[in-house]
Amino acid sequence: MPSIVQGAALQTVITTFETTPGNCRDLIEALTDAYDQFISQQPGFIAAGLHVNDAQTRVANYSQWNRREDFQAMLRSDEMVRRNKAITELCRSFEPVMYDVAAVFDT
Repeated sequence: MPSIVQGAALQTVITTFETTPGNCRDLIEALTDAYDQFISQQPGFIAAGLHVNDAQTRVANYSQWNRREDFQAMLRSDEMVRRNKAITELCRSFEPVMYDVAAVFDT
C-alpha cells in the first residue's frame, strides 16, 4: 500500500490517462495486468494505486519507486514499451510525471 510521507526517500510518479467511458474498463484491465505480470516485479517498485473518475474519462495512477532510475528503467524496458503501445490504443493521452511530496494532511 502506498504511504504518503513528506521527505520520504522515494520517487512518486503520478500518471494521468485520458480515455473514454467505452475504453475505461479495458484500460484498467491493461494497467492491472501490467502491474500483476510485470511492473510490480521490477527492481525498486514499492506500491501503486489506480483511480478512475466518475465519468470514466480519466484514470490516475499513483506509484512509488525507490529511485527515479528504477521507474525510468521499467518504462524503457522492451516489455513496457510493448505494453504502452497497447495502452496508447485505449486512451487519448497519458503522461507520467515525477513528484516530491510537498505536504501531507490527515486527521
